[in-house]
Amino acid sequence: MKFGLLYSRIRKDEKLLLSELRERGHEVVKIDVRKQRFGLDATDADVTDCDLVIDRCLATSRSLYATRFLSAYGVPVVNSPETAAVCADKVKNSLALEAAGVPTPATEVTFTKEAAMQSIEEFGYPCVIKPVVGSWGRLMAKLDSETAAEAILEHKATLGHYEHKVFYVQEYVEKPGRDIRVLACDGEPVAAMTRSSEHWLTNAAKGGETATFDLDDEAEELVRTASDAVGGGLLGVDLMETGEARSASGSSGERSDPRDGESRYTVHEVNHTVEFKALNEASDVDVPAAVVDWLELKAETASEAVMTA
Repeated sequence: MKFGLLYSRIRKDEKLLLSELRERGHEVVKIDVRKQRFGLDATDADVTDCDLVIDRCLATSRSLYATRFLSAYGVPVVNSPETAAVCADKVKNSLALEAAGVPTPATEVTFTKEAAMQSIEEFGYPCVIKPVVGSWGRLMAKLDSETAAEAILEHKATLGHYEHKVFYVQEYVEKPGRDIRVLACDGEPVAAMTRSSEHWLTNAAKGGETATFDLDDEAEELVRTASDAVGGGLLGVDLMETGEARSASGSSGERSDPRDGESRYTVHEVNHTVEFKALNEASDVDVPAAVVDWLELKAETASEAVMTA
């Protein structure tokens, strides 16, 4: 098979994928999107005979537009531009999870500082404000007081890009010093880890300590539902533990359907172009091998679709 790899920088994650693909005898074309041109009907990128193109662009803008062009040319690409568009925007992400009945933190969006302050005051302190587009915990703030909230809102209001004029405010979820990252392929969990820190942000990119995590039935079902909600693909599903699940009557300690709003987890985000090097080190699972197994299946399915079209 021939695979294309869209990239702007080759990180350890991409090296792991490239090594696994080449060890299996696949041809791999590395496509540096910084050097390519995308026209309305064709591109100079070497993708025409690729069985599958894998999007590993570091920049969200490049990921969104490059995959959109490839899809328009009829080139099979993962993740799809539709999935990327939902995952890249926290508003779309939250709406998709809510529509699918996935427990997710209470969220409000406003477009002025004054309206944002009303949301913050109603959530109470602490609460959280996030950029609608961003990763690795950048530009996220935990608001502990009215003074802090006013300062953050003023700062965002003075930033140039229109996205900073969208105030995305969430409830603060008390978690046990960690969150859970699950790597999933079309909703099927590959491996999971906890990311622990004394800081309220527990991202591995922020220095959180990682450890393997065994998913229970409820968490697995939430991962599947959350993946379907955003369109499926190779995804990182982030969960937080919120305590014991309750039954509809409100008694604690009983397992409940995660769609009934009484879950021991909340899903705060689903990520595309997910990083997995830390997960590969923390888990006993050979993550690159599992991912390539899935990529081979996706390529076979795409080829069969072309032959029967």
